[in-house]
Amino acid sequence: MHILTVVGARPQFVKAAVVSQALKATGQIVETLIHTGQHYDVTMSDIFFSELGIPSPSVSLGVGSASHGAQTGRMIEKLEEVMIECKPEMLLVYGDTNSTLAGAIAASKLHIPIAHVEAGLRSHNRSMPEEVNRILTDHVSTKLFAPSSGAVENLRLEGIRVGVTNVGDVMYDAALQFKEISLRRTEPSEASGIVQRFEKYVLATIHRADTTDSPEIFGRVLEGLNELSRSMPVVMPAHPRLRSLLSDSRLKLHSDFLVIAPVGYLDMLLLESNATVIVTDSGGVQKEAFFHQIPCVTVRTETEWTELVESGWNTLVNPAEAGQFLAQKTLEAVGRKGNDAKPYGDGDAAARIADQLLI
Repeated sequence: MHILTVVGARPQFVKAAVVSQALKATGQIVETLIHTGQHYDVTMSDIFFSELGIPSPSVSLGVGSASHGAQTGRMIEKLEEVMIECKPEMLLVYGDTNSTLAGAIAASKLHIPIAHVEAGLRSHNRSMPEEVNRILTDHVSTKLFAPSSGAVENLRLEGIRVGVTNVGDVMYDAALQFKEISLRRTEPSEASGIVQRFEKYVLATIHRADTTDSPEIFGRVLEGLNELSRSMPVVMPAHPRLRSLLSDSRLKLHSDFLVIAPVGYLDMLLLESNATVIVTDSGGVQKEAFFHQIPCVTVRTETEWTELVESGWNTLVNPAEAGQFLAQKTLEAVGRKGNDAKPYGDGDAAARIADQLLI
């Protein structure tokens, strides 16, 4: 069986690492990996392939950044060319990025069956590009691999019942597999230095357009994190765009507000698993906090990972109301433990996906 896999963003590289291993282990699946270039520089793309042992992509489209419409359109055009040449029996896509939607649209036009990993997730906020991407992808997919029972129910409510399987979350597979590797590494890094330096710290990741595009909202989030750093060190990996926003801010950051360079997946696992509490606007980091049993505060008005809020592991804070409220809620989360729940399976999602693809 020949499967064409499309990836383009950092979380997808992590998911592909564990699923590609499972596909190869079947001895019956040949995979061609396509990198759209949605995340394309060394610190934000290449390092993930080298760290996680993912084979180099067969094709790199090099699309790069652009507006949502322009980026998606360029991907569709280039992916269609690849699909016509490769003639895959199925397309495999992950999550909810523009790469996901572009692959799904191109394949659907060529009548190539589509398998969607992380099907059924809903934030119920259609102003988020990711929400639109995941809904459209689900509705043209043949095999829908849901990460939780809640995701299965979301699909049922939209009339999607055929081809749906609750396989669990491949990110849980990855967290289990790569956490031990991250702890065994001996080479020094900025992340390992932070873990050795601080007994307690807050790990913060901020990147969403909803959080960063408005100077007023970003200012309130930054004010909250800065206030928090007066009580506990805040460590924030920052990609170039975020560093530029920080430079433009008039807020003088506290000495215990540490802005560091972007980190690879293994260093991120190290920082997450040793954090006292995590503050994020990322969907993936919310889950990784839970996998490491670290309390999380999510700077969003809603989340697609509703199980984490319901079980008490995650607290939502409206970014427009952040400021000192964010600092307060984060300090209240220190030491908090949620319910002993396992909503995302047993860490064998990748193997279950591989089995289902062969049916």
